[in-house]
Amino acid sequence: PAMGTIAMLGSPTGLTVLCPLAGLCPTSSIHVYTQREVYGTVGSHVTLSCSFWSSEWISEDISITWHFQAEGTRDSISIFHYAKGQPYIDDVGSFKERMEWVGNPHRKDGSIVIHNLDYTDNGTFTCDVKNPP
Repeated sequence: PAMGTIAMLGSPTGLTVLCPLAGLCPTSSIHVYTQREVYGTVGSHVTLSCSFWSSEWISEDISITWHFQAEGTRDSISIFHYAKGQPYIDDVGSFKERMEWVGNPHRKDGSIVIHNLDYTDNGTFTCDVKNPP
């Protein structure tokens, strides 16, 4: 699998989203790309972009999972999953009514929007794309 990571860091004026370009897994035929920086303020929304390129045909079994690791913790939780053509937003946790799927796997897009940003959203967001044969 290939992954892109977005880290949100708190600041007095709002939220800063930092995102290094994802590395390529040597055994994978998928590249995942994310924005380097996204800025948002508390109460606003941000789009967490996740685009990908594959040397293979995009499978009907493609899956996209977003994980969140809160700042200062080691645990990562799944907050969104796309599989078998359907988006599944986690129905528990702080993102359940604030997340919107705006991606389209056929356009190689796995992006989500988080609405009503809060300081508790600080942490690392990871986009994981799998394109099985």
